[in-house]
Amino acid sequence: MTGRTARLLPADDSGTRLLDLRDLEAHTRHYGAMPLVAVAADGRPGALIDELHTSGLRGRGGGWFPTSRKMHAVVESSAARRALSSGRKTVVIANAMEGEPASSKDVVLLSHSPHLVLDGIQAAARTIGATNAYIAVHRGSPVIGIIDAAIAERRGIDTVPIELITPPARYVASEESALAHWAGDGIATPVYGDRPFQRGMNGRPTLVQNAETLAHIALIARHGGTWFASIGDPAAPGTTLVSVGGAVATPGVIEVATGTSVRAILQRCGGESATVQGFLTGGYGGAWVKAEELIDTPWAPDSVANTGGVIGAGILWALDDEHCGIRELASVSRWMAGESAGQCGPCRFGLPSVADDLAVLLTAHADAETLGELNNRLPLIEGRGGCKHPDGTVRFIRTGLHAFHEELAHHLHGRCTARTSERALPIPSTREIPVRKGGKDFT
Repeated sequence: MTGRTARLLPADDSGTRLLDLRDLEAHTRHYGAMPLVAVAADGRPGALIDELHTSGLRGRGGGWFPTSRKMHAVVESSAARRALSSGRKTVVIANAMEGEPASSKDVVLLSHSPHLVLDGIQAAARTIGATNAYIAVHRGSPVIGIIDAAIAERRGIDTVPIELITPPARYVASEESALAHWAGDGIATPVYGDRPFQRGMNGRPTLVQNAETLAHIALIARHGGTWFASIGDPAAPGTTLVSVGGAVATPGVIEVATGTSVRAILQRCGGESATVQGFLTGGYGGAWVKAEELIDTPWAPDSVANTGGVIGAGILWALDDEHCGIRELASVSRWMAGESAGQCGPCRFGLPSVADDLAVLLTAHADAETLGELNNRLPLIEGRGGCKHPDGTVRFIRTGLHAFHEELAHHLHGRCTARTSERALPIPSTREIPVRKGGKDFT
């Protein structure tokens, strides 16, 4: 994806753990050799699962689901299938697709510490008894060469083979069932019914885990769950990477302990560079929050949710008061409509329709009737899609209408108070609406 700020900002003394160590020698010298992780046996995960449970680690890919529970589910699914004489060995897919245009944390992590992610893949694979493992980055990613080189350095060391795969650079292709679908069948569309832990790549129980989550697993394998949980928010311990963008002096990626205030995160980025009217949390499938409602909030899933926000994939974007919030909603919703898989009505028809409504709000013809049509469409889309793509887009729009309600009132009278007509949020190339179903290249 384009428009990212793939920059690792300097660390402070708040417990940074994901350091700048690219090659295997420096990595091993700093962290020590990776311990041999016990393999799953007798229908139960390996012993590392207990440390993961103690750690309280939650997935950093967007859902913040407890990692140990997810891994348990894969092993239990595999055991149940073996009992029916149809079992297949489990698979691990590291998801570093980073479909959110405002995110760059996975690119930064893999650029600086690829072996930490690869260690985590090994640990996860052995813990669930996987025989194959993959790391997925989007086609054309700048870290492909880095990952290739890191995998080559580990030949003869890893017990589970890791293969780099490069699905298409599409927003929906990073959804976990779509990723498993592409890895097996070459079609990057979400799958209805069974989830990947039940039937994923080629019908095998599949663990799809974000790259950052796997890096934390590698540290837990070395230092234990109690060590990991010693910092951060008790309900979601540890550190986390945050992609900070927009109206800050130095945009980029920082690592902070969960529970760090939004104000402190911004200060790590040099502070606000202009008056901020609202924050986008979690990305284009996330939610907007008014600046004054979020600024002193701890950056932790429950705290941010209490403000109406969503941590999601760790995105915090500050929108200054020179830009039009309604224009941001219109441009992103149009792009999100074009990034769907085009498999269900809410994506094929609903998202383009709300994008059209928002486009009208940018014109002199906007009025209360236009807003009424938009508000009537949103609940018809929500909860009815084949995946969460339409729900995320609706949330992005609905929370934005609330956060920018004053500007919305001006638009309903044909006016815009913004001092620039340029967009603030990065928008990659717009594609056809709706997206046609494709094959391996998903063009």
